[in-house]
Amino acid sequence: MASRGVRGFGQYGGAARALERVGDRWALLIVRDLLVGPRRYGDLKASLPRIPTNILSDRLKELQESGVLRRVPTVRGGYELTALGRGLEPVVLALERWGWSVLGEPGIGETVGADALAVSLRAAFRPDAAASLPPTEYVLHVGDVSLSAIVVGGTLDIVPIGAGALPQPRRRSAFEPVPEAVLELELTPVALRELLSGDVGTHFDGDQELLDRFTRTFRIEPGEPESGAAGAAVA
Repeated sequence: MASRGVRGFGQYGGAARALERVGDRWALLIVRDLLVGPRRYGDLKASLPRIPTNILSDRLKELQESGVLRRVPTVRGGYELTALGRGLEPVVLALERWGWSVLGEPGIGETVGADALAVSLRAAFRPDAAASLPPTEYVLHVGDVSLSAIVVGGTLDIVPIGAGALPQPRRRSAFEPVPEAVLELELTPVALRELLSGDVGTHFDGDQELLDRFTRTFRIEPGEPESGAAGAAVA
């Protein structure tokens, strides 16, 4: 594995070494998208529309040299995570949960991508709660992206669907029993944030029982500022 050498932090420790490998701008978002599955250069560029092409090339090279990802021999221009890279999954999911808890309102031009949405649902998934609920399929449409999330017991399977979805194997037939209950929702990014925080209110159309099932299965608790934190910081 390549060493960052003089570009490093000059510290011998786990956090410092990790950030030397994946702490540069865009690096963890590339890892996030590759957690969903192998991607071509063009797929990553489309998923991260604001990343300059030279930066994407640099990050892919650096992550490959660091042993985080590798080329996919059977896919021209494709990349996938190594075992070392897949070890970042709990880190990325924890960051995803933390970020959603303090998300706020969408900024100008901010969108929700298919891979980002898939990772958000994985971060919000509560297998212990889902294990006691009937098999269910949740079809979400958020902006221009759509996905199907099938939950059977404590197992979650997410597949992007609709126009522009990357082709990949669908494992519906592997589930026993096949879910009969389907909840389909069209959501704005703000509505998605509210739903993941458990705030169903009265402005979500759909079967109330299935909505309740969704909020028990997928939940990210909203963050709250600690009382007295500002005063303590000043003091």
